[in-house]
Amino acid sequence: MEITWYGDTCLRLKGREGVVAADAYRSVVGPTGRGLTADIITYSHPDDTPPPVRPKGDRLNGHAAGFLRPTSLDPAFILDGPGEYEVHEVLINGVRTFRDDDKGRQRGLNTCFVYELDGLHVAHLGDIGHILDEDGLGEIGSADIVCVPIGSALTAAKAAEVATQVDARLIVPMLVGDGEAARGALDRFMHEMSVSHPTPVPRLSVTISTVPAETTVVILESRSRV
Repeated sequence: MEITWYGDTCLRLKGREGVVAADAYRSVVGPTGRGLTADIITYSHPDDTPPPVRPKGDRLNGHAAGFLRPTSLDPAFILDGPGEYEVHEVLINGVRTFRDDDKGRQRGLNTCFVYELDGLHVAHLGDIGHILDEDGLGEIGSADIVCVPIGSALTAAKAAEVATQVDARLIVPMLVGDGEAARGALDRFMHEMSVSHPTPVPRLSVTISTVPAETTVVILESRSRV
């Protein structure tokens, strides 16, 4: 499986069963999709800009779309809420969470998605803003890879705690925003994880046999300007 980061919480996951784009918002990939392609798109939370996908008949959960011209993401199944799904042989579990630690009263709802691709379980936490409770952690279940937002609602300490809660051996930070503030948030997260900065890589290529025995943080280069 290959994981590519497009900026903020937008990732592309490519496996034998299909290709998933997580949080492919217009604010990240522009009005034409910026060449990003996928069989399935998941949206963890409402965004201030609509996704770059025209309305289609083969959509799930009815996420609002507002583009009339073709994009690189047409056509794709869209998931934007909790539930258990199987699309293009990809198993996906959506778990209701929140974008703050006040049950969503301040910043709204969030959906954590767990994808099963190439026999690996990847937990994409979207824009989660709180420590997982026992129920949420149980619904997410066991994961090999966890993708956690850095620089949004979670402090560095809480982001590290959430990443540790999921108990995945590969941790992929998703840096929300850019500039000094974002880099500072990543530095603090790495300090909380007690690891040094690894060299950023263009993509994460991993199989069941290459998942490390010890917890490892992987920093991905952003394709947000590609």
